[in-house]
Amino acid sequence: MAHVPASERRPQLVQAALDLMAREGVAAGSTRAIAAELGVAQATVHYTFGTKKDLYRAVVEQLTSEAIGQVRAATPGDGPFGEQVRTLVYALWEAATGEEGRCVLLSEFGALAMRDPDVREIMLGLQREVEGTATEMLTALAVAHGLTLAMPAREIAVHFLSGFDGLTARHLALRGADGRPEADTLRTLDLLVATTVGLCLGAPAVRPEPRWHGEPGPAGAGQG
Repeated sequence: MAHVPASERRPQLVQAALDLMAREGVAAGSTRAIAAELGVAQATVHYTFGTKKDLYRAVVEQLTSEAIGQVRAATPGDGPFGEQVRTLVYALWEAATGEEGRCVLLSEFGALAMRDPDVREIMLGLQREVEGTATEMLTALAVAHGLTLAMPAREIAVHFLSGFDGLTARHLALRGADGRPEADTLRTLDLLVATTVGLCLGAPAVRPEPRWHGEPGPAGAGQG
């Protein structure tokens, strides 16, 4: 390939590594394989990422950035608070599960983190960033509606993300051959939205009407 400045080469290598690992698994992401994916010399990968930890961190940060960017880009519309929360949650669900291999890849990194201190440090950073972003967005949405949250925003965010992580794991275990979520997973995702909104408003959660993947929910669902 023609000479490319280091400032451009790094994001190319990160994307190549991400695509390769999402397709074939973390273990497949050797420097040789990543170099072949992009069509560069193996030394280029070694030069760009001094250690495997540097490479893993770059891939996880890219995954995180893409997911957060997708949620931030979602337009919650002008509906009630609960419906706007639901819109953002479904944007997060699509970011986490919609692109083949991304959800599996994060799960692989999570499993590695249980035994590898370097990967654990990386995943801890991911957890803090995601929780911080969820706290910030929830706070901003409450302010926009003139609401005082019934509990601290961070506690609600941690509660929600804990349930969301469990549902993404369930999705990986039970998804259909076509990759579509199992019906109970989506029903429980709606229930998680409703309980989260209930925590925000200090009101009992109202169980929402069933909402299928990709379909808009009822206008007032989730309101206390």
